[in-house]
Amino acid sequence: MPAQRHIRLQALVLTVGVGLMGVKFMAWRLTHSNTILSDALESIVNVVAGAFALYSLFLAAKPRDREHPYGHGKVEFISAGIEGGLVVLAGGAIIWRAVQALLSHQQLHDLETGILLTGGAGAANLVMGLALRARGRAARSITMEASGTHLLSDAWSTVAMVVGLILIKLTGLAWLDQFFAIVFALYIIITGLRIFRRSVAGIMDEADLDLATTVVQLLEEHRRPQWVDVHNFRMITYGSVLHIDCHVTLPWYYSLEQAHQEIAAVEQLVNEQHPQDVELFIHMDPCIPRSCGICQLANCSERRAPFSQRITWTAESVIGNAKHGVAAP
Repeated sequence: MPAQRHIRLQALVLTVGVGLMGVKFMAWRLTHSNTILSDALESIVNVVAGAFALYSLFLAAKPRDREHPYGHGKVEFISAGIEGGLVVLAGGAIIWRAVQALLSHQQLHDLETGILLTGGAGAANLVMGLALRARGRAARSITMEASGTHLLSDAWSTVAMVVGLILIKLTGLAWLDQFFAIVFALYIIITGLRIFRRSVAGIMDEADLDLATTVVQLLEEHRRPQWVDVHNFRMITYGSVLHIDCHVTLPWYYSLEQAHQEIAAVEQLVNEQHPQDVELFIHMDPCIPRSCGICQLANCSERRAPFSQRITWTAESVIGNAKHGVAAP
C-alpha cells in the first residue's frame, strides 16, 4: 500500500536524522562554533518534527470510521503546523545563542573536523529531503512534503555554513561565525513561517487554485456534449484524498439511470486521469431553457434555442453557484 511505503520512508528518515543530530553536536563540541550549533539545534527540530510526522502519517493512513467520516487526513496539516512552529523557535534560539557568543568573544577550535562532519550530514539531509519532497508531492501529502522541504532547507543552510566556516578558517575572523549563524537562523525562521502558513491554509480549507485548475482542465478536455455545464465547484483536501463537490447539468429528460451513468463517467474520468485519490459528491441538475444556447448535444429533441456559444470550463467559471447559459429568446 502507498501509505505503508510513506510510513517506512519517514521512519527511515527519522532514524537517520537521530544519527545526524549526534554527528552535528559532536562537531559543535569539537569546534565551539555557533554556526555549527545552529545546524545542530535545527536537527533537534528535525527529529521531533520527524517523529510527529511519522505518527501523523500512521494516523492519516487509518480508514475512515464513524467519528471521522472523511478520514484522518487533516492531522497532516496539524503535523506541518507543529513542524513550522518548531522551526521558527529553533531559529530564535540560534539568534539568541549567537548574540551571547558574540558578546563573550567565544573562540573556535578544530574547524577542519567540524567542516567534514557537518558537510557529510548536510549531504545526507539533501538526499533524504529530495526523496521526501518528491514522494510528498506525488502523493499530495503535506506532511511528507513539509518534512522534505525542511530537510532541504537544512541541507542548503549546511552548504552555506560550510562555505562560511571555510571563510572563517581562511580569514581568522571569528565574529563571522556569529554573523553566519544569525543569517542561517533568519532563513530557518522564514522557512518555518512558510510551512506554518500552508498548514493553516489547509486547516481552514483554503482553496488550492492550482489544483482546482488541474481538475477542471481535465473535465474540460474530456467533456461530453450531454454534460451541459459544471458549477458550484468546491474542493477540500483530507491528507492524500481530494474531496470534490460540484453540480453537473444534464438534459432534463434523462432517466435516473441515464443521469447516474453520466455522473459515474465523470467520477471514473477524474479518478483514472488524476494522480491523487479523489472522492466526488456530484449533484445532478436538469437543464433549463437558458441552457440551450450553450448545449452541444446535436440530436436533442427538446431544444428550445439553437446552440450559440461554447463556455470553456475554468476554475473561475465553475465556482459560481448558478447554471451556465444564455437568455432564452
